[in-house]
Amino acid sequence: MSEISEFLASLPYFSGLSPESVADLARETLERKYSPGELLFLEGEPCQGLYILKAGRIRIFKTSPEGKEQVLMIVGPGGTFNAVPVFDHGPNPATASVVEAAVVYVIPIDTVLGLLASSPFSVSILKSFADRIRHLTALVEDLSFRHVVSRTAKMLLQYAVPDSGDVKGQYYTQQEMAAMVGTARDVVGRVLRNLERRGIIKIDGRRIVILDIKKLRDEI
Repeated sequence: MSEISEFLASLPYFSGLSPESVADLARETLERKYSPGELLFLEGEPCQGLYILKAGRIRIFKTSPEGKEQVLMIVGPGGTFNAVPVFDHGPNPATASVVEAAVVYVIPIDTVLGLLASSPFSVSILKSFADRIRHLTALVEDLSFRHVVSRTAKMLLQYAVPDSGDVKGQYYTQQEMAAMVGTARDVVGRVLRNLERRGIIKIDGRRIVILDIKKLRDEI
């Protein structure tokens, strides 16, 4: 079994496939490598296929006519993205850029649709879609009903490194963090400084360390 086959077989998305189907899929899969800051695809462009992240991190976001960005999600290893236009034949609904150097697998649209017609893995796809809808529903709720302090606290907790308290936000600028919580960069800066003054976090250069998780959770 090839490296690509082994990786695809390990993903819940393809759990309904036979080893033979996974091997066939792997033969059609394209491997691409990207550096931080590179764009994988743009909102509104034709879809090239289903994207699967092997390594690194990818930022999925939308841009308003005024140039304001709203991050929809950060994809980690094993994550699939841009599936909707594969199935509805529409354009890319958002833009994807690289946060950390990435290895990406792309399965062409015709390959995915052909596999769907011949293999019973639709349940895995529906579960993935349901999880994505749940995530986007929570994002809408946060933007609509939570104060920016609450959204920032939630973001810090979401991207904290387990057991260390370090926040993966060390890889993000304050502008990127602002895009994730739907506000302006200077607003995020004020929130972070306020949390630091209160002893909840510590800002150490580009690193943010959570000093009091309980108090930070109380901000949500």
